[in-house]
Formats: sequence, C-alpha cells, structure tokens
Amino acid sequence: MEIHDNGRWFTGSIEPKWGEYKNLPYTNKPFNDNVTMTQWVHRGHRYDKYTGDIIDYKDLPDWVIPIAKSTGMSDLGASLYRMKPGCILPQHQDTYTLYKKFNNITHRRIRRIVVFLEDWQSGHILEVNNNLIPNWKAGDWVGWDYDTPHLAANIGSTDRYTMQITGTYNEDTE
Repeated sequence: MEIHDNGRWFTGSIEPKWGEYKNLPYTNKPFNDNVTMTQWVHRGHRYDKYTGDIIDYKDLPDWVIPIAKSTGMSDLGASLYRMKPGCILPQHQDTYTLYKKFNNITHRRIRRIVVFLEDWQSGHILEVNNNLIPNWKAGDWVGWDYDTPHLAANIGSTDRYTMQITGTYNEDTE
C-alpha cells in the first residue's frame, strides 16, 4: 500500500480475479445527501442523476466477499458500481449514513476502497483529495478515510465499473 497526503488517501493493487460484473441487475439509487446536492446546484451542477448504478450487498456475486475480506477491515460493506457515460458525481465527502446505521457505528474510523474492475478508459475520472488518479489498471485500488473529499465522473463513451468496499479499521493498527 502506498500512502498519500499524510494518510488522507492510499493506493494499491490486487490480482484481478473476479467473475461476471457487466451483465448483472444494476439499479440506480438517488444520492443520499440533500445538503451536498443543494451545494452542487448552487455551484451550477444540474444533472438528472448524480449517481451511477449499484448492486448492493444482498445481490452481490460470490466472488466479491473474499476480495472485501482481504482488506483486513471489519464491519464490511461492499457493492458493485457502474457509472454510465454522462454521470457526474461532483466533489463531496461520504456521510456513510446507512452504513453507520446498519453497523451501529458512531466513530469515524471508516474507510472506503474503490477497486477498478477494468483498465482506465478515456473520460473515466476519479479525483481524491484534489489529486487526479489517471491510467489505472484492472485490480488497482484507491482508498480514503472517512471525510476525504473526492469526485468521480464518466465523460467518456464506455461504462466505468468499480467495486466499493467500506469498512472500519482499528486505530492501534494504523
């Protein structure tokens, strides 16, 4: 693992050993932070959808859980995420509202890891803590702690596929 910006975010890579992810029943769920959406609109962002399509924990293929467990985090949550061309998620900080409620968590030792399921393609964008993440390969991942600002967009012509893993870490091991 490589650490950036004094531990605000980090990168790594795993061997890309996963099964089918393109032809699964993805659904779109609205962005769950109305305060942030209001800020985006005031800044001039006006889109039909601010989120990509998701397959959450109850419909995940069997191959996702071992990858999530390999992170060493606890209280795991995972999803597969498809960002179609034209989908833009402006800069924000995750609130983890449902994750914290589901896991009965009140602390901030929460980490998000995004695993790229395919090589980078033109127009696929991820920025973490004001750092553009370019030219990823399948199996590369980017992670950040609790409130690190980030954004994602697909202004390309192909779908962008990732796996999102959320978990907690022990302060003693950091």
